[in-house]
Amino acid sequence: MKDLINNFVFFAVIAIGTVSASGQVRVSAQAETNRDIYAGERFGYYIVIEGANKPGVVDLEPLRDYLPQSTGTRKHSSSDLINNKITITTIMTYSLTASREGSIQLPPVTVEVDGKTYRTNPVTVSIVQPGTTDRLDLEVTLSEQQCYVGQPVVLTVKFYVSADIGDFQFNIPALTNGAFEIEEADVSDPQAKLYRLHTGMTVMVSQYRVKHNNMEAILVTFSKILIPKRPGLIAMPEASVSANVAVGRARSRDLFDSFLGGQIQYKRFSVNSEPLNLNVLPVPDEGKPSEFYGLIGQYTISASAAPTQVNVGDPITLTIKIGGSKYLKSVRWPDLEQVRELMDNFKIPLQKASPTIDKGFKVFTQTIRANNDKVTRIPPIPLASFDAGEGKYVTKYTEPIELDVAPTKVLTSADLEGADFVPVNREVEAIKKGLSANYEDFDALKDMSFSPMAAMVHPGYAVLWAAPLIGLVSSLLIKLGTHTSPEKIAARRRRQACGKAIRQLKKIPSFDVQQHNEWLVSTMKQYIGDRFDKTAGSLTPDDCDEAIRTATNDGQAAEQYKEIINNFEAGRYASIEVHVDSQKIEEVIDLIRRIEKNRMKA
Repeated sequence: MKDLINNFVFFAVIAIGTVSASGQVRVSAQAETNRDIYAGERFGYYIVIEGANKPGVVDLEPLRDYLPQSTGTRKHSSSDLINNKITITTIMTYSLTASREGSIQLPPVTVEVDGKTYRTNPVTVSIVQPGTTDRLDLEVTLSEQQCYVGQPVVLTVKFYVSADIGDFQFNIPALTNGAFEIEEADVSDPQAKLYRLHTGMTVMVSQYRVKHNNMEAILVTFSKILIPKRPGLIAMPEASVSANVAVGRARSRDLFDSFLGGQIQYKRFSVNSEPLNLNVLPVPDEGKPSEFYGLIGQYTISASAAPTQVNVGDPITLTIKIGGSKYLKSVRWPDLEQVRELMDNFKIPLQKASPTIDKGFKVFTQTIRANNDKVTRIPPIPLASFDAGEGKYVTKYTEPIELDVAPTKVLTSADLEGADFVPVNREVEAIKKGLSANYEDFDALKDMSFSPMAAMVHPGYAVLWAAPLIGLVSSLLIKLGTHTSPEKIAARRRRQACGKAIRQLKKIPSFDVQQHNEWLVSTMKQYIGDRFDKTAGSLTPDDCDEAIRTATNDGQAAEQYKEIINNFEAGRYASIEVHVDSQKIEEVIDLIRRIEKNRMKA
């Protein structure tokens, strides 16, 4: 049904937007008009670019309140028989959500095509309010009515259905208002299934048969963890669900349908929950440790290091694990720079690897190096949090890690001769006699005079000096022909990142369909790794988001890139319907080109 609507709109746009083959570019906007659009539902929005062979760069900021999401790009070619010219029409499709009924006007947006900026027309859309029925009910609750900034709160959604329904959509403003960090809640139901909300966010949905309001019903429920970012009263508007509810059967000319009683007729209904308020308190200033950065709850911290027997300057891998809470999204890198003993005695790189989650712990790894042989330990590393139950700050420390650090010494000619016995480090010691043993007996000396001219003409010597010379000249020629350096290799990798990613993306349809999701995610991460000098294998969607924002200042592209990876990673590990089709591949290619373009501007 969705594909049918899209195709209908696509050909309708082409029919309406036929342009003369004048070579000029024209940009316009249209909205889906072939069906009723209900409040809380997503509907199609189309940007039509006539006369250009590629999509434009769209500024969707004016449509922010309608939660825009890209759904692909299509192209159409039309021939002008009189002028013998071909016109290309590109249609960039999006889905929007309107939260209220009535006539709304979608504002113009700007579109950049081939370096020129165009402005679309405003679009008017009529939004219909669905009907109401006591066969549907919706409850949305919070585990706490009052909490501190950074304290996790459980949001639970319960949708009761006592009718035969078809398609349904949730609209949960609390999950999209930007006031919270969102985390997954624990799901004890092994039968829970992954479900994608209209915003693109995924939830684990459970279903149960229950009795509700004296009626047999199906309970559809899920939970999310909300972590408030700021203090104050956060008002959460009423949530809603709209659904197609069976209202009867219509007679059909089809004999089989008539035998079954006719085709089922559906009508759109909606149900709303009560609005919610959450009072978010600021954490107290009194007694706040300098290491505190917003963690609320009870946490544990531990550390380990390897190796612990080293020389000055040898690398030591420091591993820090933080756990004790179900919610680890807010946990960030410990501030090692605040530990004075650590800063005084160790060299700590500024670059930090992205943390990983392992068996309920957030794991951080860093390479450090002792800068003197007086170091005897890695000092305790603090973790400060606020215990909301006790109403006080708690600081926990790792256990100190004992080290055995041997000195290092610069070797001198005296050390090499071995005149004195001087230890260098645990691996290298000067031999007592050293080279000086060669000079104790003059009788051992022999006349070893050497004539260069004689060596050049002697056949035996000729082989000895000619072979290295040939090797030297060959290696010099090879070096000159292929001269490179780590910096040049990295620069070449950055330059080739876009082309390499696009070639790989275009190959995806030729792979096994079961591997499409994995190849798409892998290629997108590899592009970020190559383009921004990162390790692709360890990148998370958030890492990709941060890299794009930092390099381009394009938050919209960063969010879209992260969302695509999130959705298709979910498809790799769960029963969610996500398919890599040609439209999605083209969308990713356009997104990568947009990042490249914005990177050049930054």
